Amino acid sequence: MKDNPNGMIEETKEQSVEHFLELIKRSKRGKFKIYIGMSAGVGKTYRMLLEVRTLIRNGIDAKIAYIETHKRKETEDLLEGLPVIPRRKLFYKGKELEEMDLNAIINLRPEVVIVDELAHTNIEGSKNEKRWQDVMDILNAGINVISAVNIQHIESLNEEVQKITGASINERIPDKVLQMADEVVNIDLTADELVDRLKEGKIYDEKKIPQALNNFFQAERILQLRELALREVANQVERKIDTDVPKNIKLRPELFLACISTSEESAKVIIRKTARLASYYRSKWYVLYVQTANESSDKINLASQRHLINNMKLATQLGAEVLKIKSDNVAKTIWETADKFDITTICIGKPHFKFYQLVMKTALFTQLLNKLSKTHIDLVILS
Repeated sequence: MKDNPNGMIEETKEQSVEHFLELIKRSKRGKFKIYIGMSAGVGKTYRMLLEVRTLIRNGIDAKIAYIETHKRKETEDLLEGLPVIPRRKLFYKGKELEEMDLNAIINLRPEVVIVDELAHTNIEGSKNEKRWQDVMDILNAGINVISAVNIQHIESLNEEVQKITGASINERIPDKVLQMADEVVNIDLTADELVDRLKEGKIYDEKKIPQALNNFFQAERILQLRELALREVANQVERKIDTDVPKNIKLRPELFLACISTSEESAKVIIRKTARLASYYRSKWYVLYVQTANESSDKINLASQRHLINNMKLATQLGAEVLKIKSDNVAKTIWETADKFDITTICIGKPHFKFYQLVMKTALFTQLLNKLSKTHIDLVILS
């Protein structure tokens, strides 16, 4: 950047060129779609093969760059007749092994390629250490990629998955790989459906079924992995909305405001229930304490002060941003705070709570309700 004679800041010629080149690179980059699942056997590979058949029927030049059928008959049947880019063969420690042929893919330049097992570690001597890095090269060559990965292979979830399954996962992909995807699709099954598929021999060989049922495929483990997968896809959708949806048509995010007083038990209830609501909506939330002249530190007892401090600590621990405002106009302060922070839901206690009684005694409470009725802000009275 530099100043021009008129005092305006303008880009240098080099910066302008670099920015334009970056825009060109983005436009030439291939589109990236990832199928994600809670475990092996949910049907990610099957869905990819169904999709490639649909693409071909619609005149798209789609090819199989790498697929892993795991000898599942329904998957192998679906693969039959599809165009497959031959794998490259190489010797490693005296054995002939096969890898995806990155150079062949880029030279053939199909419109779309299917690349399974995104977290796979390439054989030593390959151009890239990991298959996800091969995918980046393919995308940069302008080729669209459809890939698949299990939730346990995402780097940031590694410790969580290890606690759930009791097994360490060595092959992982950085979170940035998912974030770079243009589309992330969750392949979801219930725990019972997945166990049924396992028992029917649709996931592993019959000899491995008893061991799988006693380890990874226990219902409580599947449920937790399913939750992780659903949560991760939800996060990706939120990121997509943030970047792709225009602000003028974007839904307002849920933002909660919990209003508390010096009452220990009522404040705890309000804080905890608002925390649960905010967690459900995966949203930011605030706790507001309006300190009136009658509640100044020299006019309330030490026990009440201690309760207030402890409740504010609780709110912070549960993820709230705590607001303390001095005012004798409680209802007006609530409204102004809600307006300032774009709050969608105000949470207060039941009538027997001291705070509610304080608000009801003021004529401004009616004004608050009148103002709320003209907005999209909800008022929730917590039991």
